[in-house]
Amino acid sequence: MAKVVPTVQMILGKYAKIAAVERLRQGGRPGEKTVRNAIVNVRRVCELGSIPLDEPIATLTRRRLTMILDAARLAGLKPITVWSYLQSLKAVVAHWTRPYYADLKWHIPDIELPSCVRNAPRYVRPDKAVLEKVKAWYSSLETRQDAREWVAATLMLEFAMRNGDVERLRWADFRERDGAVSLCYIPHKTSLSSGRRVAWPVHPDIWEKFCAYRRSIQKSRPKYAQLVVPCAADVFSRLNRDLRLEQIFTGVKGCYELRKICIDHIYQKFGAEMASSISGDDIRTMIRYYADPSQPNIGEVRIIDLL
Repeated sequence: MAKVVPTVQMILGKYAKIAAVERLRQGGRPGEKTVRNAIVNVRRVCELGSIPLDEPIATLTRRRLTMILDAARLAGLKPITVWSYLQSLKAVVAHWTRPYYADLKWHIPDIELPSCVRNAPRYVRPDKAVLEKVKAWYSSLETRQDAREWVAATLMLEFAMRNGDVERLRWADFRERDGAVSLCYIPHKTSLSSGRRVAWPVHPDIWEKFCAYRRSIQKSRPKYAQLVVPCAADVFSRLNRDLRLEQIFTGVKGCYELRKICIDHIYQKFGAEMASSISGDDIRTMIRYYADPSQPNIGEVRIIDLL
């Protein structure tokens, strides 16, 4: 029986199923979100190139992908976004997928990607004026009717949590020992790579407010009493809109800038190791994307005086 070159749609239809099997074999990899994003990104590549999903995967040649890159440029996409799209295309026909496709008698041609800059821009510390606006905006959240807004912003600005981790956070993730409280969790994004656990002390003032908030949640939303921020996605949507309207951060992920501010300030005050500890990322990633070592935070110093 001759092998068949599958269409893009055939590949996408099987990829999620074989990834689920592989996840059982490999202890959680590839993650469900990773698989969903790969499928969405491949569809986006085809949309940019006006390529029907019923075309053979072999039609996605380097020349055609280069034309898609030009379409992405005209659409105003960032280089890191385009790179992620192309990598997703390669992911759905990665080495580990080939035996599964071979069992289906499919021939999967090698996909040659055009060169593309992959790195996101280095983090640049916001100037003093922006930080003052952030501080004023954050303080105003305490007067909001919906206390979840202050809690969600606090978890990002004071604890450098990602949105998704805030959505999953439970009160059981706060641990009390010898009269002190710590936030203990494993960031989902790095759970399958570094697997590093974040354990960060909670300031008594913050914990007191958290406890008062928790009591109100137990009364108003008993169904979600275990979650720290019930229905957090809606809360972040409002906060992101807020930050745009206040002209503090113009992007669609303004709240994520709060996480970066937190990590950068821990870096400035306590150094790279502590900043890595609160972020859950390795030091190289942290310094590139979440801290700005190009701006020294010390005053005048003479090394001769340190000898």
